[in-house]
Amino acid sequence: MDTAELLRELRIDRDGRPSRARRGRYILAAIALVVLAAAAWFAWSWFSTPTVRTVAARAAAPAGGAGSVLDASGYVTARRQATVSAKITGKITEVLIEEGMRVADGAVLARLDDTEAKAQLGLARAQLAAARSQDGEIRAQLQQAERDYTRSQELFNKQLVPEQSMDAARAQRDTLRAKLGSNQEQIRVATESVSVAQVQLDNTIVRAPFAGVVIAKSAQPGEMISPISAGGGFTRTGIGTIVDMDSLEIQVDVNESYINRVTAGQPVEAMLNAYPDWKIPGSVIAIIPAADRSKATVKVRIAIRSKDPRIVPDMGVRVAFLDAGGGAVPRAPVASGVLVPADAVRGDAVFVYANGRVERRSVTPGQAAGADREIVKGLRAAERVVVAPPPSLKDGAAVRVADK
Repeated sequence: MDTAELLRELRIDRDGRPSRARRGRYILAAIALVVLAAAAWFAWSWFSTPTVRTVAARAAAPAGGAGSVLDASGYVTARRQATVSAKITGKITEVLIEEGMRVADGAVLARLDDTEAKAQLGLARAQLAAARSQDGEIRAQLQQAERDYTRSQELFNKQLVPEQSMDAARAQRDTLRAKLGSNQEQIRVATESVSVAQVQLDNTIVRAPFAGVVIAKSAQPGEMISPISAGGGFTRTGIGTIVDMDSLEIQVDVNESYINRVTAGQPVEAMLNAYPDWKIPGSVIAIIPAADRSKATVKVRIAIRSKDPRIVPDMGVRVAFLDAGGGAVPRAPVASGVLVPADAVRGDAVFVYANGRVERRSVTPGQAAGADREIVKGLRAAERVVVAPPPSLKDGAAVRVADK
């Protein structure tokens, strides 16, 4: 081989291409980078996107009919409701109630440990028996002393005994009389002790103060109970809560601007939020003579004429005050827009959800309707709004909807 050929072999081929294996590694590395970038973007978007809860706005239907002069919202309340507790501090041995149970007036709800109370009652009865037994002995001695004194008096009158004997008989008689009086007082004290011990024993039994329905059971056997609160949270202050269902009534807050349309005895129609198609007849019991300065409302009590087990305390209700005189009375403004949860309204705006994003929309809020708020203008029925929007939520932000 000559020198020219050797030089041609040492020349670098700059137009050459990489091998097929090397090109495959380059392609795999590029794909891996793309996948990592996509995963990083997805994770960032997932954790940075807030999760919200949405509800659909619903059309607000007026509570009253053609004869309604005023509409208001309120709640069912119980005039007779009591958390029953024991009069003494003790350990619970038996609880005889459950939620939903009907109890009669004076029914036994629970029992406490009565070992000490029974011992005290037994001691008091023994002391009373001892005092009564002494009473018989003293009476017998007193009868004998009375006879001795009478005989001494007769003998002294006949001058057969000295005056000293008569004085001794008189002293014996008077001593026994005083002893009998003291013993009678001891019997009275022992009798009172028995009564007190019996009361203490009765206090170990917790009874219903009135007939009603148990809505809460607060204690279990083995726990301590006390009529007063004890520190540490280990002592119960109540066995359970009883409600007299016959004392249920409705309390509504009426705007003070329209309170002049409400009178005592005025007929009303009430509709529970749980049963919107059921109209319950009622009448105004009284207008509470005090206004709420913060809400500019006056509380009105309403009697429920129709008793029904579906009506339970703390239910939301809408009330229509009817025109009792049949005259043409102008109606107060009623809900004419849509209703949304009250915590969905932020000032004068709501966040409307659609296609994965939210829109901050200005609205005209109206009156409150229980847990809801009327939107007079700016929102249509069936549009979904964000409930309790977080402070960081902005117009146009992407969000995730929480599962219901």
